[in-house]
Amino acid sequence: MLKHEIEWQQGKIKLFGKEIVEPRLVAWYGEKAYKYSGKLMQPRLWTAILLEMKNEIEQASGHSFNSVLLNFYRNGQDSMGWHSDDEAELGTNPVIASLNLGETRKFQFRLKASKPTKMEILLETGSLLLMQGDTQHLWQHAIPKSAKANGQRINLTFRYIK
Repeated sequence: MLKHEIEWQQGKIKLFGKEIVEPRLVAWYGEKAYKYSGKLMQPRLWTAILLEMKNEIEQASGHSFNSVLLNFYRNGQDSMGWHSDDEAELGTNPVIASLNLGETRKFQFRLKASKPTKMEILLETGSLLLMQGDTQHLWQHAIPKSAKANGQRINLTFRYIK
């Protein structure tokens, strides 16, 4: 349902000073604009299903959110590079609730201070990952390309924008 209801876009981002096409489709919904990787996302109005999901995530996590970034991974070639969600508008210790729907994908973490050291977990459909505290200060995370992942995956990352 989300696949068809959401207004997806594939924009360009700045990565290491170069402008590249995002390797996935994205959408931004909520109450505030958000800027990452040199790209300004203007929010679309909450849909009924997104509001329902937001309310359930808030109850499950005990945190309030006013925006959601959706990522649509069409197949195993769509990915997300190493990064931290540490933009100023997220505040000092942001709480990010990440809901995964569809294809199981590897979610990797690595310490910023020791980049070769990494951990990975499999995020299955229905998985809810809560990143909070100093996670964004100390760690980076990524969704690598996968030859084994052929299905589609939608990831919703609920955030509070100051």
